[in-house]
Amino acid sequence: MRKHPVILGLVLLIVLGVVLYFFFYQAGLQSGGARTQSFSLNDKIGVVPVEGVISDSLEISKYLDEFGKDSSIVAVVVRVDSPGGGVAASQEIYDAIVALKKKKKVVVSMGSVAASGGLMIACAGDKIVANPGTITGSISTIWHSANVEELLKKVGVKSTVVKSGRYKDIGSPVREMTPEEIAIIQELVDDVYNQFVDVIVRDRKLPREKVVAISDGRIFTGRKAKEYGLVDQLGNLASAAKLAGELAGKSEKYDLVYPQKKHPSVFDYIFESAANQFARSVKESAEKWQGVSYLYSP
Repeated sequence: MRKHPVILGLVLLIVLGVVLYFFFYQAGLQSGGARTQSFSLNDKIGVVPVEGVISDSLEISKYLDEFGKDSSIVAVVVRVDSPGGGVAASQEIYDAIVALKKKKKVVVSMGSVAASGGLMIACAGDKIVANPGTITGSISTIWHSANVEELLKKVGVKSTVVKSGRYKDIGSPVREMTPEEIAIIQELVDDVYNQFVDVIVRDRKLPREKVVAISDGRIFTGRKAKEYGLVDQLGNLASAAKLAGELAGKSEKYDLVYPQKKHPSVFDYIFESAANQFARSVKESAEKWQGVSYLYSP
């Protein structure tokens, strides 16, 4: 080896690289570092983020299903940082978490905001962990619709509607709703609201009158939510992961594993990203202004 200093140098570099790799790897584990892939003998806890306005459930439901089928994942943390969103999408994610609970323990970690539909999703978990300053609550249902009738008159635009049913264009932005139509929408909103209350009463095991008393759209902190019985304990994501491991009966050493998202090619990025982002923005804007939602919208 002394006769070949280049080879000796390469061997030393390889050994040094291996040592540094394991040093930083262990440091990451001790700090609760997250990984999508890793070679480790530690238990793995899956983390599924639910972020932003909830307009679709397919991607999140897919991640929950994949973690449910992955035998290396011992428990799952659903990290909610959302003001809520669409009723059906929120309910579908809720149902996906309920289905996952049949296979593994699920702990919900509330981030900055976990209100309205975000709170409904949280109720599906085995336990809920919130930061003391988390904005949550907003247990309510809202219907948004815009009326641009006067604006159209100013620019000289008229609308013609041909319909087969009296209420077919209910909520139309080109005219005021009649008292009868408002009553119909109110009945719809009340029905969806009661479904929300039913979830909290059932999953949080609280008296209905107690839930109704705070289900007027108000928001409150995570600390206050714990007093109301909506949250099990206060803490951050690491606290939620630790609790998930304990519920699963596993050791304190674990890796956080996030869903593997598909990385688009350069061509996908150039030709699709702009169009997808534009379509998503239009969809979210439309949903913000019309339709019934579990949404905290200050």
